[in-house]
Amino acid sequence: MNPVILYTILSLTAIGIVAAVVIYFVSKKFAVQEDDRIGKVEEVLPSTNCGGCGQPGCHAFAKAVVEAGDLSSLHCPVGGNAVMKQVAEILGIKAVERDPYIAVVRCSGSFEHRKKTNVYDGTESCKIAAALYSGDTGCAYGCLGMADCVEVCDFEAMYMDEKTGLPVVIEDKCTACNACVKECPKGILELWPKGKKNQRVYIACLNEEKGSTARKECSVACSGCSKCFEACRYDAITMENSLAHIDPEKCKLCMECVDTCDVHNIITANVTPEKIQAANEQRLKREERARKKKEEEKLAAEAAKQNTHETPPQA
Repeated sequence: MNPVILYTILSLTAIGIVAAVVIYFVSKKFAVQEDDRIGKVEEVLPSTNCGGCGQPGCHAFAKAVVEAGDLSSLHCPVGGNAVMKQVAEILGIKAVERDPYIAVVRCSGSFEHRKKTNVYDGTESCKIAAALYSGDTGCAYGCLGMADCVEVCDFEAMYMDEKTGLPVVIEDKCTACNACVKECPKGILELWPKGKKNQRVYIACLNEEKGSTARKECSVACSGCSKCFEACRYDAITMENSLAHIDPEKCKLCMECVDTCDVHNIITANVTPEKIQAANEQRLKREERARKKKEEEKLAAEAAKQNTHETPPQA
């Protein structure tokens, strides 16, 4: 072998060995000691790295949990209460249970209810389309139907309904990771409490236009009539910008508001028609009693006023 080649090989080998030794000792000298509990916590996490917890990934979440030493502000939506219980056991602290959430679609503007006013001929992306214009229908608040939310879902918990053009959430697969909510440029996806017995009620409209204008744009838009607001006994429904909104924290799932909507845009999940009918009958009876009581009070006031006028003044 040529001596030059041999010396070159030996020199490079020696340099490599010396460099490896130096790197080894430097890594030991400046090593950052990580809490062993971080690895243990990360092992029980789902390892989906979805970001639903608000951290960049599962390792970052494990580190945040260990450093905080408290679970009041940290929760893994994918693992749920079962995983968080294991995390609490590893850290030796009390587990904080939270009600499970699910993504809901707050738009009912299907092909049937929202007529197209133009044809979009650009990149099939909701974000890009939303940046360019308000949409291909009259409603500037509704779903654009290009499936960005479906594409970002790592759990195959969503699909686009070909008949309606709207996304559909598969309840058994949704982990409330929040990815679809963050992806939607129109904000029609929202995390909602699953509710007792998985029952939910919400209003599927975000159109803030006044009633007549909103109905021209979408035949099932909220008209701001306030009937649902007036029917709610628990102050769970508020009216703002000509739009009704249900507060899931205050809602008692009584379902008395459902049939007050003339376009049936108060959406329920896992609620039987019988329960809705019974709730509606109860509401109507209560309103009838209130009407009769008001009439009686009015008649009593008129009678008292008449008696006052008829009573002769005393000498």
